[in-house]
Order: sequence, then structure tokens, then C-alpha cells
Amino acid sequence: MIVFDDVSLRRSGRLLFSGASFSIHAGQRVGLIGANGTGKSSLFAMLRGELHSDHGDISLPSQWVTAHVAQEILAVEKMAIEYVMDGDNELRDIQGQIEKAEAKDDGLQVANLHARLENIDGYNARVRAARLMSGLGFTASQENNPVKSFSGGWRMRLNLAQALMCRSDLLLLDEPTNHLDLDAVIWLEEWLCNYQGTLILISHDRDFLDHIVSHITHLEHEQITVYTGNYSAFEKMRAEKLAQQQAAFEKQQREVAHIHSYIDRFRAQATKARQAQSRIKALQRMEMIAAAHVDSPFHFSFRSPEKIPNCLLNLEALDVGYGESAILQQIDFRLMPGDRIGLLGPNGAGKSTLIKLLAGELEPLGGEMEMAKDLRIGYFAQHQLEQLHGNDTALNHMQALDKKATEQSLKNYLGGFGFHGDRVDEPVALFSGGEKARLVLAMLVYQRPNLLLMDEPTNHLDLEMRHALTVALQEFEGAMVIVSHDRNLLATATDQLFLVVDGNCTEFQGDMDDYVRWLSQRRSSLKSTSDTAVTQAGNSAADRKELKRIQAEQRKQLQPLKKELQKIEKRLEKCNLKKAGLEMQLAEGDIYQASEKEKLKTLLLEQSTVQNELNDLESAWLELSEQLENTETE
Repeated sequence: MIVFDDVSLRRSGRLLFSGASFSIHAGQRVGLIGANGTGKSSLFAMLRGELHSDHGDISLPSQWVTAHVAQEILAVEKMAIEYVMDGDNELRDIQGQIEKAEAKDDGLQVANLHARLENIDGYNARVRAARLMSGLGFTASQENNPVKSFSGGWRMRLNLAQALMCRSDLLLLDEPTNHLDLDAVIWLEEWLCNYQGTLILISHDRDFLDHIVSHITHLEHEQITVYTGNYSAFEKMRAEKLAQQQAAFEKQQREVAHIHSYIDRFRAQATKARQAQSRIKALQRMEMIAAAHVDSPFHFSFRSPEKIPNCLLNLEALDVGYGESAILQQIDFRLMPGDRIGLLGPNGAGKSTLIKLLAGELEPLGGEMEMAKDLRIGYFAQHQLEQLHGNDTALNHMQALDKKATEQSLKNYLGGFGFHGDRVDEPVALFSGGEKARLVLAMLVYQRPNLLLMDEPTNHLDLEMRHALTVALQEFEGAMVIVSHDRNLLATATDQLFLVVDGNCTEFQGDMDDYVRWLSQRRSSLKSTSDTAVTQAGNSAADRKELKRIQAEQRKQLQPLKKELQKIEKRLEKCNLKKAGLEMQLAEGDIYQASEKEKLKTLLLEQSTVQNELNDLESAWLELSEQLENTETE
């Protein structure tokens, strides 16, 4: 059992929480929630022994093994699967002892150690690591690739796999879904539901929390409050608590009425039974919990587009991909005003590729693509966060969009996205990932698009901002296409689901629950096919010879792609080293003195430039990797 006894913590002179007294029992699954900066990550650091409380005590069983996801992204030569297996410290310890005993020719010790290895299921460790990697989106061919060959986001997946590999008593996960797609999120959710130890989870994905946790620990107003139940239960209890405060009651009722009116409008025009009913249920749940979000710092809405063409986009028999390799083929896709589409599909199937095509960032390889004359696209993608100008402020960015707007009106507008007081005048280079994401959204909303294209818009956003975005999307008058691993956003903001898989894009006749079942069936089918292929391949010497010939020919075809990947990897390594050097300089306290102001500006500008180059290189790396993966599986 973990016990907090009258715990208080300050960071940089600011009180995060005080008087915290609560217990977490063995086997409980706890969701740790609260706005950014309330102390969630600091609480994790205390549990890991990296931070000490200013007052009070924290106790946990001394024999417990704690696992957490390493935040550093190592560029090492070690094979990916060996890196994941490093997460099992006892396994590695026994293996090391076996090597020493064998060197000493100590047969008895070797036998004893192999017995210990058997007791911890060590002979199946590689299989266990391979399953973790597969669940998180890695292919079998990537298991033996060096860690340094993967991009930053994929290395974070390896760090997550390494943490799951540990046979831990306590598992601490801080935003584990940030670098995952929807398929991997669903797999991780299933894995965590079967985890036997104590889990403490920081997440801004309400569906993820709902399916996993049994308790919610809420950090707010320098206090920690524990609630029994999942996230939805917490919202209801908090709504009731806030409703008792008369000042909030009228505001709650307006918010509830607002969503209720939208449910009525949507029910009247819903045509697709399965997805429509699912969306109505999701909206009704939003109505029930609206009161829990009345004190959110985020309030904004999409302004009406100036023009909405009758047909925004029309694709006919269209092919799209990279180089000469088509990822998607013969796509027929039409976007009309009011279309609200969510894209589903396995990792690497081409969802982001299709979004890039619609956004004009990729040219079609064949077919017809017709765009309306008055089409105005609002495109949100993760790489756009790093295209912000590091030395400019949030206000500067808004003024660049509208030179006629008054400074006060833009400050008022930014306030709806959580930028208040001096924050609007601070350099964007100092912003967190969440603040950058909010600024990009603010800029996108301001430009009054008639087509929204959103590729993982909720990454870095906390629960309150996700809720505000979902509410705002309800009344968007144009069309939208969304790729997201946030199931709540897809369920409440989209009317149609399209499945991108095996080079095709077709409407999915079902809802998110059906998609989870489809994924499970697909995994089983692929595993069965793979097992059959392995069995058949070994039936005769002639078959094995032919298989080797085919594999050799395939390797020859892949050489140009692999060489280009190696070039990018070398550039990535140099950029990462340069970035690390700049971060070391920025970590020195003296650099923030008034006399070093110009040097600080220069360093921040360099950091922004290097980060932009890193993002461009990682995008190129991902595109080539996707092309390579699709070629390998043809």
C-alpha cells in the first residue's frame, strides 16, 4: 500500500499541493488528473524517489519493483528487441550471472541460475518482448533494427515497451498514449486492464481512463482529492459538487442547454443508424457531464466560414503515396458541406497520407482531384507546432493573421484558449507542447476555414482543452476530416467513419465499438495467416530455396530506400547532438539574467531552427519508413 501522510510540495517557490493524505492499495488502478502545472509529474518523481516532500511523508513497500517510461530518447546501436528486454532487470541480472558462471566453468552455479531463469519464465522473454513490440505497432522485421534507426516518436514507443517488459509491482505511466495511434492505444488499454500490479496513470484521454482506472486522484487548487470510480463517475460527482455552489449553477444550466439543443438538431437530421445512434449517446453523455467543466479556462467557438461551396473536394480513381510507390489506390472520395468524417485504420495504412493529400501537401500520383474555388482549408498537424516562430509571441502570431485587429480584441480572443496576462507577450519558444498546440488551434479557428483537416489534434492537450475543442466542433458549419486516437473526440464530433486499410478507403458501417471488434478479428486473422505461411514455407527444400531467392530479390529492391534512410539517420544524429548542446546551455541559470538577454534570444532562435530541422528530418524518415514497410509487405 502507498500512503501519503500530510504531504506538501513546492517547486520553484510555488506551492503545488499541501496537506495531502490518502492511500493507494495494492492492485488499484488510479487515474491522476489535473490541469498542466498542478504537480502530476512532480508527484510521480516523488514516488520514484527523485523528489522529496517539503512536509509530510510518503511510504510504499520496500520490496516493490517500480517501472516507469524513460523520457530520454537514446540513439544506441542495440537491437530494438534487446532494448525492450532490458526492461526486465532480473532477467538481465541472471543472464549476466550465467555468463560469469560459465566462464568459471561452475556447473552447479550454472544449473541453479538456469532454474531461476525458468522460474521467472526467462526462456519466453524474447517472445514476450516481441508481443509488446507488435502491440505497439512494430513489425517483425523491425525487431532487430538498431534503436538509433527509429525516429523520436518510435523510440518513445520502445521506452514504453521496455517499461511494460518489467515485471513490476508499481507501474507509473505519464501520458503513454501521446506517441501512439488508435490501434496501439486500444492494445495498450487491453494490456493495462490485465496488469496485475498497482497502476498510477496520467492521461488526458477520457475513454482510455474510463476503461482502465478504478479511482481518480484529482489535483486542483493546491489540494489532492480522491474519488472512487472511473473518469465518467468523477465528472458526475464533481458536477454535483459544483452545482451546490450557487454562483456556478446558472452557468451550468446554460452549458447543459447548449449541448441539449445540439442533440435535438442532430437527432432530427441523423440518417446512418448505427453511427448516428452511437453519436447521440455520446452527445447525451456530454450533456450529463457538461456541468463538470463550467470552470474550464478554455471557451471558444469556430466562426462561420465566409463561403461554403456546394462541393468542397472531389477525388476520383486517385492514387497517392511517396516517390513512385502508391500507399492508397483508386480512391473515390467526395466532401460536401456538413460532412464530419473520422478516419480509422491500422498504423501505416495511409490515414495521415490521405490527410496530407487533402491539405495539398502531397501531389496525387494518378486520378482526378477537383477542389472548389472558394475552398479554405484549416489544417492541424503535429509538425505545425514547430513551424511557429520561436522569438515571436502569441500576440505577434495573431497580429500577422489580422493586421487590422486591435491588440485588445486579439488578447481577448487568445484568452479563450487559456492565454492570459503576460503569457500573450512571452516568446513562443518558452511554451510547452500543450501551449503551442493551443496557439496553432487558435490561429486555425481565427481564419474561418470551411474545411477542417485535423491529424491527431488532441496530442499535448489536457482534458479541459479536449472538452472545449469537442464542444466547439459540434457547431462547426463546414466539413471536417479527423485522424485521432481519442475515441471520445471521434464519437462526439464525427458522423461518418471511413476505414483506410490495404490501399483502400471505404465507409465503415459501424461505430467505435465495432471498430475495436474489427481490430481484434484482424489481428487474429493476420496471426493465423502468418503461422500458416511459416508452416508452408518449410515443407520442402525447393520451397525454402525459392523463398530465399524471393527474399534476396526483395532486399535488392529495397537497397536505395535503405541507403536514403541511413543518410537521414546520420543527419538526425547530428541534429540531436546539437539540440542537446543547446539545451545544456539553456539549462544554466546564468543565461536568464538580464545581462544575458541577447545571448538567450540567440540560443532560443538556434533551438527553434534545430527543432524545425529535426521535425523535417523525422517527417522524411517516417515517409520513407512507411514506403519501405509497404514495399516489404507487398
